[in-house]
Amino acid sequence: MRLGDVVTVNPESIRSGYSFDEIEYIDISSVGTGELQGTQRLQIGNAPSRAKRIVRNGDTLLATVRPNLRSFWFARNPKENTIASTGFAVLRAGKDINERFLYFTVTNQPFTDYLTANAKGAAYPAIDTDTIERAEIFLPPLLTQHKIAAILSAYDDLIENNMRRIKILEEMAQNLYHEWFVKFRFPGHQQARFVDSSLGPIQEGWEAVKLGDLIEIRKGKNITKNTVVQGSVPVVAGGMSPAYYHNAANTRQPVITISASGANAGFICLYYENVWASDCSVIDLYTTPYVYFFYLQLKYRHTEVTRLQRGSAQPHVYPKDLMDLDVVKVPSILLDRFSEEVTPFIQMIRNLTMKNTTLRRTRDLLLPRLISGEVDVSELDITIPEEAAA
Repeated sequence: MRLGDVVTVNPESIRSGYSFDEIEYIDISSVGTGELQGTQRLQIGNAPSRAKRIVRNGDTLLATVRPNLRSFWFARNPKENTIASTGFAVLRAGKDINERFLYFTVTNQPFTDYLTANAKGAAYPAIDTDTIERAEIFLPPLLTQHKIAAILSAYDDLIENNMRRIKILEEMAQNLYHEWFVKFRFPGHQQARFVDSSLGPIQEGWEAVKLGDLIEIRKGKNITKNTVVQGSVPVVAGGMSPAYYHNAANTRQPVITISASGANAGFICLYYENVWASDCSVIDLYTTPYVYFFYLQLKYRHTEVTRLQRGSAQPHVYPKDLMDLDVVKVPSILLDRFSEEVTPFIQMIRNLTMKNTTLRRTRDLLLPRLISGEVDVSELDITIPEEAAA
């Protein structure tokens, strides 16, 4: 079955007279492998020209540039004014295909391989609408699609629930950092004396220094899918998801990565396992015992980090510019105390993150077998959500 026979690609775009003055914009850099980092709230008059694709509940967003990076997202109850970049194809299911079955079909690795093989262009390989529409897919009866979607969606629901818990814990950790090192309400602050500095008032005895005076931020070592030795160590480049897997690590967890180039240059991630850091800047346990402190500091100052981008066609954020950031040198005794307080939050985040890793791997093992029909579920008694069965 041709995908275009059961799916509409880019069904709606903003036209004159669009009913909203403000949009929730999804940029290409905010979507990873099944994950949305967030939207930008923009006035329609200030939105970039590529903010065109209208997104509805049940749509699948599929990045059309560099499809091998596997950037896609399923829209579950987006706001009415959600708009995606023209760097995405928006896929809307027709009456003969379950919308979640569609999502799992186009996120299956063989479909990615098909898109990659048919991408055009060297510097920015991309796919067009025709390439998506002419893709051949396996399409079982609708009831079987519902069952397959129900099985795989159960994993995604658990992952999403864990992500919500992770977000709450991250906010708690960030609030603790803000309280201690922005408002300076750390233990014993009532007796502290404050003096002026280039960064504003700081406690007497503290220093305003460069980040490079405290830690050395090193650059990861690039490695490509063609040269990697297959293993279980994630290869990361400062994005949300591993690009592929290697048999060795060049970091010691926990690991902060700051994306070095591309549209998301300056994007900050924290990994709770040893990784191979590729096109990114790295701070890890080899660098400092206070990885969590520097992670929260950089996240708090993320706007400043992204402003360090150099270049327009291919923006870069370099380690030397990161190390030139003005920071306060905090006494190690207070950093030790902060680590004691924040580590329980981070450990809970780590546990949930690792659970999600296991859930994703299990789902990804099942997905190709179910989507291809290798595993037949047509006779299984599986509860189907009411909205799917209707």
